[in-house]
Amino acid sequence: MTKYGSFPGTRPRRLRTTPVMRRMVAETRLHPADFILPAFVREGVSEPVPISSMPGVVQHTRDSLKKAAVEALEAGVSGIMLFGVPEDEKKDALGTPGTDPDGILQVALRDVRAEVGDELLVMSDLCLDETTDHGHCGVLDDQGRVDNDATLERYAEMAQVQADAGAHVVGPSGMMDGQIGVIRDALDQIGREDVAILAYTVKYASAFYGPFREAVGSSLRGDRKTYQQDPANARESLRELALDLEEGADMVMVKPAGPYLDILARVADASDVPVVAYQISGEYSMVEAAAEKGWIDRDKAILESLTGIKRAGAQNILTYWATEVARNLR
Repeated sequence: MTKYGSFPGTRPRRLRTTPVMRRMVAETRLHPADFILPAFVREGVSEPVPISSMPGVVQHTRDSLKKAAVEALEAGVSGIMLFGVPEDEKKDALGTPGTDPDGILQVALRDVRAEVGDELLVMSDLCLDETTDHGHCGVLDDQGRVDNDATLERYAEMAQVQADAGAHVVGPSGMMDGQIGVIRDALDQIGREDVAILAYTVKYASAFYGPFREAVGSSLRGDRKTYQQDPANARESLRELALDLEEGADMVMVKPAGPYLDILARVADASDVPVVAYQISGEYSMVEAAAEKGWIDRDKAILESLTGIKRAGAQNILTYWATEVARNLR
């Protein structure tokens, strides 16, 4: 065998020598348009309410939410996903605030849409968990179990009122069987074929949702393991994907993002529509807490985590750092 030069003949490190070299050959790049900002709006508060388990994130007032939407727009973020937090006394077994045109989420949708028009995608969480007194994502039967088909009827109503309130995109997050088809039909029935559906196709029953429960004032009793996916399973994610695509999903999501990069990669390989990942509250809070302790470099950890999510196949990422990172990338 002919030997050329000294050993080793192949030196991958040549492409890592300087920052400009590494930048030139980078396979994955983050862009402000990759990001969607999740935001919480709380009824009945006059000032933004800090979320103790998510440093830097608040439950917005209507006014502060509009400001956050404009800031996201100016930073180049593509969308804002709204979650409504109604007053506790308005919650009931059916999640009535979720279909009340004057419920906090619908009011917030109108506020934000009036503020940003079509320049920022206004997205709405379509689920009952924030509005029910039991905290589940659906209607309960007489044995306390989530009734899939009764819940679908509520989701259809929610889709219509959210579309009427100005949502460009609805995000069904409840993991009910058949939810995408029912919601698509409900939107089409009122002539809202223009409203897109971002399907929460893969949503695991994760321990990393903990801080989110505080953020939305959750009233949950028990757990959601009968409808959210088992973290031990992978193949069923592709089954969920096939069903959502067949029912008319315009985009699909994997949630959480970081602990499920393998699932994200499999979904991205199999999907013919845009794939989104949600970097959830627990992922955010772990980085912020470790950085506050001085254990990690906060800014570098944020970028590394987001780069990993995009590298795994996400076209867009919901992250609580959306506006901050987008500004820094410009």
